[in-house]
Amino acid sequence: MNDVTAPTGSATGRVVLLTTSHRVAPGLLSWPAWQALRSADRVLCADGTHPQLPYLKEAGIAVEEVSPTAEDLLAACAGGRTVVVVATGEGEPALTDGLARLAGSGRVSMPELELLPASYDLPGARLLDLVQVMDRIRVECPWSSRQTHQGLAKYAVEESYELVEAIEDGDRDELREELGDVLLQVVFHARIAEEDPEAPFSVDDVAATIVAKLIHRHPHVFGSATATTPEEVRDHWLRTKAAEKRRESVTDGIPLHQPALALAAKLASRVRSAGLEVPVPVAGGLGYDLLALAARAESEGIDPEAALRAASRTYRDAIRATEGVGAETAEVEEGTEAEGTEQ
Repeated sequence: MNDVTAPTGSATGRVVLLTTSHRVAPGLLSWPAWQALRSADRVLCADGTHPQLPYLKEAGIAVEEVSPTAEDLLAACAGGRTVVVVATGEGEPALTDGLARLAGSGRVSMPELELLPASYDLPGARLLDLVQVMDRIRVECPWSSRQTHQGLAKYAVEESYELVEAIEDGDRDELREELGDVLLQVVFHARIAEEDPEAPFSVDDVAATIVAKLIHRHPHVFGSATATTPEEVRDHWLRTKAAEKRRESVTDGIPLHQPALALAAKLASRVRSAGLEVPVPVAGGLGYDLLALAARAESEGIDPEAALRAASRTYRDAIRATEGVGAETAEVEEGTEAEGTEQ
């Protein structure tokens, strides 16, 4: 199976298990890793297709394609030698378990054992995993491969509301999960967009667009502008946004299909921010009464949607109490309703 000599006597020396991240470009190793590789008596790797091997060869480091056992390593280290094992993508669980077993036996003299991370994931590196998984699902999953922007639109709305609910409930585990579900919608739509025959774009294009927008709209962070209060930051944002969009009206860009209370509050917010004097229409009827309430809530710094949801939950609890139904049953029913979504 390999060419490592069997153990003959007490083992000394040093074993270095070198781990790398597939999310970092091959060859970008830490200085301690290069030092360990260059000073090693032998460098072993069980995977002949390991992405690091071409770069190690280019650097003049000879790597043996070998799958050593724990006993083999002890023999290779005899006499004070250093052996570096370049771990495969799955790690080396059999090897590390074997070394732990030998160390626990007390019957052999163990070499110095070191786990040396040669490359580290940068913040956001796991997003690369999500992109790769989404790419495979898009190709191989019968449901996902047939989805369109239009067909997925409803899920984006549903996941957004579930995120809001997790935030309002203060449930950290749910918040993390729902953020992931919203992120999935972004990556899913970006993957579909790659296939557009006329105007394709990728998730990298999406990220590049928002990065450029954030930098441009934060001149107090990335430029020479100054902002010391949240209000000044908001003023910067609005001025920059207005210049970018070249809008004729403060109402431009407000999605009219959002929930009615949120729409009313957004219109009132734009009016107030622009310093316009536009009285709420008084034409009679429930709709205009609700519009006035939404505008009043916005002026007082209250989200009318959140306020109505909170009141509605209280009302729901009162209804269930009258019915003699407990809160636990309500949670089960809500979970059952949510199971209708595919993702």
